[in-house]
Amino acid sequence: MAEKTIFGKIIDREIPAKIVYEDDLCLAFEDIHPQAPTHLIVIPKKAIPSVDDVAEADEAIVGLLFVAMRKIAAELGLTDGYRVVTNCGRDAGQEVMHLHFHFLAGRRFTWPPG
Repeated sequence: MAEKTIFGKIIDREIPAKIVYEDDLCLAFEDIHPQAPTHLIVIPKKAIPSVDDVAEADEAIVGLLFVAMRKIAAELGLTDGYRVVTNCGRDAGQEVMHLHFHFLAGRRFTWPPG
């Protein structure tokens, strides 16, 4: 069995995090190195390493993550927009091998992101 990631430890409350949203299938918490005034990490509670590992059976979970992000945006009053980013693999910048989305808001973003 693979070693539990830092996100798995947050899910299991083995390490602290400032949780802003939780339901049966997902969790959202503040990023410890924010890149915007609002920078959350949104994760499934199921350990899925990356986008490459999303199976057809995970379709509902991934969809629910996006529903959760819409709810979070509404709860935080983010009417001017927000950005959702995921990295897949080390070359794309994925550091934690647990599927996660960066939810960024509170400033204007440019394109391309870099």
